[in-house]
Amino acid sequence: MPLVAGVDTSTQSCKIVVRDAETGALVRSGSAQHPDGTEIHPDHWWTAFTEAARAAGGLDDVAAIAVGGQQHGMVALDAEGRVVRDALLWNDTRSAPAAEDLIRELGDGDRETGAQRWAEATGSVLVASLTITKLRWLRDAEPDNAARVAAVALPHDWLSWRIAGYGPADEAPLGPDLTALFTDRSDASGTGYYDAEAPDSDGGTEQHGGYRPDLLRLAFGRDDVVLPRVLAPSEPGGRAHPSVAGSDVDGGALIGPGTGDNAGAALGLGMQPGDIAISLGTSGVVSAVAPRRTADGSGAINGFADATGNALMLAVTLNAARVLDAARSVLDVDYDELSRLALTAPPGSDGLVLVPYLEGERTPNRPEATGTLHGVRIATSTREHLARAYVEGMLCGLADGLDALRAQGVPVEQVMLIGGAAQSPAVQTVATQVFGLPIGIPEPGEYVADGAARQAAWVLAAASAPSATAPSWSTRVATTLDADPRPVMREQYAAVRDLV
Repeated sequence: MPLVAGVDTSTQSCKIVVRDAETGALVRSGSAQHPDGTEIHPDHWWTAFTEAARAAGGLDDVAAIAVGGQQHGMVALDAEGRVVRDALLWNDTRSAPAAEDLIRELGDGDRETGAQRWAEATGSVLVASLTITKLRWLRDAEPDNAARVAAVALPHDWLSWRIAGYGPADEAPLGPDLTALFTDRSDASGTGYYDAEAPDSDGGTEQHGGYRPDLLRLAFGRDDVVLPRVLAPSEPGGRAHPSVAGSDVDGGALIGPGTGDNAGAALGLGMQPGDIAISLGTSGVVSAVAPRRTADGSGAINGFADATGNALMLAVTLNAARVLDAARSVLDVDYDELSRLALTAPPGSDGLVLVPYLEGERTPNRPEATGTLHGVRIATSTREHLARAYVEGMLCGLADGLDALRAQGVPVEQVMLIGGAAQSPAVQTVATQVFGLPIGIPEPGEYVADGAARQAAWVLAAASAPSATAPSWSTRVATTLDADPRPVMREQYAAVRDLV
C-alpha cells in the first residue's frame, strides 16, 4: 500500500501525518513546536519540519507529500534564496495603515469605492493579514530590504520549496532556483494580488485564476519579483529531494501543490457546498464551500479559493482559543475547570458581556481595538459569570461571521465545530445556544495535515490516471448536538460590540 504524508505548518507548530493513500488510515505521526510571535525566521519552520518528520518515523517510504500552511504571511527572498528579513505572519498587524492606504488608492481616494474594487478584484477587502499590505509596509518602512527582494512566497510555498531541495546554496542541495517556487489557488487567493476567478488566457469561460501584477505594483512599487507558479489541485510541483522524503520509493516522492490552512481543513473534512465549518484555533474561522466566491465590499467575508476548484468563503476573527487561554489565566484554572465554571452561570451571564478583541480584530476590521467587559456588577463579579462571558464572547463574534455568510447568499446546511477548543463541554453547549443550529463535532484530528495528505494521495493517483478525483476518505462525526437557541446572548453582544 503506498503511503502519503500531509504537513501542517501552522502558526504554533508543525504536524505531520503519514496515511495509507487508498484508505486514509493513519499509519504514524509527529509534531514539533514553532516559536511564539508575529514575525519569525522561516528557518524555524524547516527545523520544526525535520523534527516532526523524525518524530513520525521518517518520510523515506512516502510516495507523495503535500504541505498545508498558515495563510497570508510574507516570506521575502533575495536572489540567492536567502530570507531578506523575518517573515511577517498573518497575525502581525503593523501593516494596518498600509491596508487602509491601499483601499483608498484603488478607490481614487474614496474608501467605500476602493473596498468594493478590492473585493471584486481579489475576493477580499484588504486587512493587515493579507500579504500585499505587508509588502507595502516593507516598501515604506524598510526600503533597503525591499530593494533586495527577488521573490515573494507564502509559508507553505517556502517549505515545499525546501522539501524539493531548493534554498541558499550553502544550505540546500539544489541551490536557490526561485523559479522552482510553486503554490496553489487557495493560498494564492489570500495574498491580495491574485484573482482566483480570472478567466483562462484563451478567452474561455473556465476559471483558472491569475496574478494581478498591477495590484502588486500599486503596493510594492514594482512587479518584477518572482511569484510562485500556481498549480491545479492535483498537479505535482516536483519531487521531494531524497534526503528529505521518498528515498525508498521508486521515482521518489511527488510534492503536491499544498494548501492554505483553511482550505486544507476543508479538504480534510470532505466539505461540500452547503457545509459550514467553525474552527476554534488561534484564529476563529467560519468557512463555507461554494461554487463561486462573492465580492463583499463590507469586508465581513473573504472570497478565497478552496483546494478542489470551488470557492472558500471565510469570516475570520483574530481571537478564538486564545480567549479561553486568557480566561484561564485570569481565573487561574485549567480547561476542565473553566468549562465547569462557565456551565454553572446562566445563558447571558446575567448581563456580563465580553467583546473579545484581545489582540485587535480582523472581522470587524479593528486592528487597534482592545477587549471590553460590559455589565460588571456585584452580582456578576463571580468566577462563574466571568468564565461564561469569555466563552459567549468568543462564540458571538463567530456567530456574526455566520450571519455575514447568510447575508451573501451562502447556503447553510450542515455546521461542524472543529479545533482544539471544540472539545470543551462549555464551548459545545454554548455553541448550540449562540448559533441556534444543530452542531456536528467530528472526531478530533489534524484536519489541515489530513487535508494535505488527502491532496498528496490525489496527486499520486492523478500521476497515473489524470482524471482521478480526490480519494473519498471518511470523516466521522463523533457527536451531534441539538439546537438550543438562547437569543439573549446575541442580543446583549450586539448592543455593546461597537462600544470600543
